[in-house]
Amino acid sequence: MTILEKLSNLNMDLPSAPLAAGLYKTVLIQDRLLMFSGHLPILKDGSMITGRVGDDLSVEEGWRAARQVGLNIISSLQAELGDLERVDRVTKILGMVNADPSFTQHPQVINGCSELFKELWGDDCGVGVRSAFGVSGLPANVAVEIEGSFLLKA
Repeated sequence: MTILEKLSNLNMDLPSAPLAAGLYKTVLIQDRLLMFSGHLPILKDGSMITGRVGDDLSVEEGWRAARQVGLNIISSLQAELGDLERVDRVTKILGMVNADPSFTQHPQVINGCSELFKELWGDDCGVGVRSAFGVSGLPANVAVEIEGSFLLKA
C-alpha cells in the first residue's frame, strides 16, 4: 500500500505544501538525505494551531498540532519529490513545543508527528532518532514546530 493510500485509509488529506516564510529552503536534498526546515501546524484553511501547551492547550491538543505538522511535512515531501515512495526512512525529528517552563510532557506532544510517521512508514523505517523540548515562544505563537530529515531510497 502506498503512503497516499495509507493516508486515505486514515481519513487524512494532505494540505497544500507550505511555502517558506523567510530566507530558507523548505526542503533540501543532498545525495540521499532530505532535510526539512521547521514546519508549523497550518490547517487546510490557512489558519494555525496556536497557544502554549499546558496553558492554552491540553497535551492532547498539542499532540493534534504535532500531527498536523506531520501532514504539512508530508505535503512538502510530496511537492519536492513528486512520489512519497522515494522515502526510505525517517532519520531525525526535532520537535519544539511552545510551553511554560514548568511543562514537562514535550515527548507526548511530539508523539503526534512521530506516531503518524510510524503509521505510514512502519515500526522500523517510520521511527528515527528524535529530540523534543519546550521553548518560550514560536513564530505566530504556534503550538509546535518540527524540523528533521529523511533518507531517500538509492
